[in-house]
Amino acid sequence: MKKTPLYDNHQQLGAVFINFSDWLMPLHYGSQVNEHHLIRQDAGVFDVSHMAIIDVDGVDAMAFLQRVLANDVQKLSPGKALYSCMLNAGGGVLDDLIVYCLDKERYRLIVNAATQSKDLSWLGQHAAQYVANIHHRQDLALLAIQGPKTFEKMRNVLTPDQFKAIEDLRPFHLIEIGEWCISRTGYTGEVGLEIMLGQNQVQTLWQDLLANEIKPAGLGARDTLRLEAGYNLYGQDMDETVTPLESNLAWTVDWKDPTRDFIGKEALQKKQQKGIHQQLVGLVLLEKGVCRASMPVYVQFPNLSEVKHAKLTSGGFSPTLGCGIGLARLPTGELSSIEVGIRDKKVPAKIVPLPFVKNGKPNFN
Repeated sequence: MKKTPLYDNHQQLGAVFINFSDWLMPLHYGSQVNEHHLIRQDAGVFDVSHMAIIDVDGVDAMAFLQRVLANDVQKLSPGKALYSCMLNAGGGVLDDLIVYCLDKERYRLIVNAATQSKDLSWLGQHAAQYVANIHHRQDLALLAIQGPKTFEKMRNVLTPDQFKAIEDLRPFHLIEIGEWCISRTGYTGEVGLEIMLGQNQVQTLWQDLLANEIKPAGLGARDTLRLEAGYNLYGQDMDETVTPLESNLAWTVDWKDPTRDFIGKEALQKKQQKGIHQQLVGLVLLEKGVCRASMPVYVQFPNLSEVKHAKLTSGGFSPTLGCGIGLARLPTGELSSIEVGIRDKKVPAKIVPLPFVKNGKPNFN
């Protein structure tokens, strides 16, 4: 089992651990629900050092990433970031990631813990055709400080010069301060920062955060927060068997440059021509119940007696909304009714726009 540099700190705080992709990670520190509300209402910190940080540099770094990513890094200037999928030749999602432009020959990727070996192998395979180097930065740690009071509380954690450098940081922008890389990104739908720094420095920062009432939160709250925000989870809401077009991620595919031949492009074009017959949508239960991944979903079309079966890809109880919510890949078209199979009961549900929660409040009527 792998452990982050802060494992002993989590243990001292009474964390309940789980095995997450062969990493021993804190699920919660006593109450997953309280940690969820902490991030929605205040500010907290997640240790996400299990995620892989990969640097790509060289004169062909941009051209290489234009080839292996569906979004176009040519849009990035130094200090900016974007979200993208990395596709296989069939258009299936190998992984989703954030790419940061440090300068025009130096980029940084944050990829999922469960896919890091596959990602490194894939990147290495395709980098051989370019003057580009791949570095797995195992010397770095990653903390995510999230919540509406993030900047208010970080003022007391950072030096005045450091805070001045980040206080006007816009979403999906970043800045390097000494050996730290601070970005305005996150996986909760809230205001937040992610800080990449040396493993030899993370203990001090962690203690400074806790000393300034930025309390820890575990992976349990991170999952309910990302679900409320309508964010996909790799391995559940998308994987190599589906494309971004069927995963509510069509917006991450950049078609603007007709000369850019990214991996999976031809397969996506063919799928578009044939028509997209599945959609990933948000569902809210209309009666009491808790959604779980893989639960059956029964959908009916107007004027058809046939009931088609689908399934929830993600699901849970929303602490903010007080009801069951989930993501489901359903047939496209107008639906007359939707029900979720929970144990031996079919519970009515409705499609709502994503995110489920915005600025801490329901995003639908």
